[in-house]
Amino acid sequence: MTILTPAAGSIAVIPARGGSKRIPHKNIKDFCGKPMIAWSIEAAVASHCFDRVIVSTDDEEIAAVAREWGAHTPFIRPAALSDDYTGTIPVIAHAIEWLGRLDQAPKAVCCLYATAPFVQADDLQAGWQALGDPRVEYAFSVTSYAFPIQRALRLTNEGRVMMFQPEHFTTRSQDLEEAWHDAGQFYWGRSEAWLQGKPIFTDDAVPIKLPRHRVQDIDTLEDWLRAEWLFKAWKAAQQESHEGA
Repeated sequence: MTILTPAAGSIAVIPARGGSKRIPHKNIKDFCGKPMIAWSIEAAVASHCFDRVIVSTDDEEIAAVAREWGAHTPFIRPAALSDDYTGTIPVIAHAIEWLGRLDQAPKAVCCLYATAPFVQADDLQAGWQALGDPRVEYAFSVTSYAFPIQRALRLTNEGRVMMFQPEHFTTRSQDLEEAWHDAGQFYWGRSEAWLQGKPIFTDDAVPIKLPRHRVQDIDTLEDWLRAEWLFKAWKAAQQESHEGA
């Protein structure tokens, strides 16, 4: 990995509210030997992209764990931005505004999710470098769908199936355009874009492509178990590669 100096005025903000219902204490639950949030903090620090790594949380226990692993918790997120319906953009905008009142407003912010154990420092660096183009407002992680979305099926009320795009029933998979989706790991953005509430998924954004084996949403216990299996297999493969080098 190429070591870079911190981007002037760039910070990472890791949203990590308390009160997870489907997986209690998800953000600080042990994941392969460390609190889940620790993997994101360590990747951010190792990237050398940031002046500071800040955790935005409404939970004192999460804040304490975050500090143990090298993050800053300069504020407690207000309750109005900590419910099930608050989106990512207002949370990042709050952090920017809070720092702005101290004359510490960053030029660029990377929103890094607390439940992204597969994120790598190189990925974060790629996002930072993408913002070097003045035409780019955001850069975020994406991965490809494993199956052509043009051949997706819906289940009818009668218990039958129907294609979303029946015109592609006979189209060969290799002839269909590859589709991509948000990998749910990180979102670099200029502070002005966050503060103005600009949408992320537009042609002002650059995709940072990740392999599918390093992408896993973690919303349920089943997701969590699958993520641990993938993570352990990935780390074992890395170890074998190092030993064989």
